[in-house]
Amino acid sequence: MTARFICRTTAGKSAKSRMATVGAIAVAGALLLSGCGDQTKSKDEGGEKVSNAPLADKLPKDIRDAGVIKVGSDIAYPPVEFKDKSGKTVGIDPDLGDALGKQLGVEFQFDNGTFDTLLGGLRSKRYDLAMSAMTDTKNRQEGVDEETGKKIGDGVDFVDYFTAGVSIYTKKGDDQGIKTWSDLCGKKIVVQRGTVSHDLAKAESKKCKGGKKIAIESFDNDQQAQTRLRSGGADAGSSDFPVAAYAVKTSGGGKDFELVGEQVEAAPYGIAISKKNPELRDAIKAALDAIIKNGDYDKIISKWGVEDGAVKEALINGGK
Repeated sequence: MTARFICRTTAGKSAKSRMATVGAIAVAGALLLSGCGDQTKSKDEGGEKVSNAPLADKLPKDIRDAGVIKVGSDIAYPPVEFKDKSGKTVGIDPDLGDALGKQLGVEFQFDNGTFDTLLGGLRSKRYDLAMSAMTDTKNRQEGVDEETGKKIGDGVDFVDYFTAGVSIYTKKGDDQGIKTWSDLCGKKIVVQRGTVSHDLAKAESKKCKGGKKIAIESFDNDQQAQTRLRSGGADAGSSDFPVAAYAVKTSGGGKDFELVGEQVEAAPYGIAISKKNPELRDAIKAALDAIIKNGDYDKIISKWGVEDGAVKEALINGGK
């Protein structure tokens, strides 16, 4: 989940562009409890919701009849998606899912999974789509493993909904001179497994000279990586800018971490959908365009302080 803006990716050069300032991200801290949470609807309520929704007829019939879109998501990536103190799923993606659901007349049901298993869950039809600050990349579109270059599946289509970049952070007051990725040679970095940050670290390590490779420790989620850095088990961490900025602002009351250097690898976040389900893909695109047009999208993006990553229209497979 790196560049998750919140972004995540699998392509070395497709990270994310960063949006808001650290100060702006901080606004999210005061809004945690106001995010949309898990929803429950009776069947009668669901039927009425579908019939009254402006874009319900664009959905595949099986999803329209079920009244639910099953969303695979790594719900441990604040402020994109995470659990609040009451255990509800909140964040940018859940709020957007709620707005999209109103257009389509269905509930977006977020199901938790580790980031690197989400596309597999999509292939096995455990999920209808994956929405988890996932970077849209050509490799993911084509089903190519980033590390081996081998084709591992049919790939997915993306409906792009945000732009983000990748940042490095260190313990506060202990940046060890780290300003760029090349400065990490001979040092240890912690990242979330399967993210753009993970890919960048592996690619940069290959460039290191004099045998000073980057020691990389990867984790199931970003919060585990932060814990490792906080305890002194690494020299730096990397995440999508929004996530890194949020951690810097909130962890230890702002006393644990600091951002170093500039954001890199700007790229779009995409909602991943099976290539075998173009009807659902087009319905999601139509719903995203609708909430951009009616202002709901901007309200959500502004609420979480990430306006710099906002998009003006929904694109399909805009990642490079």
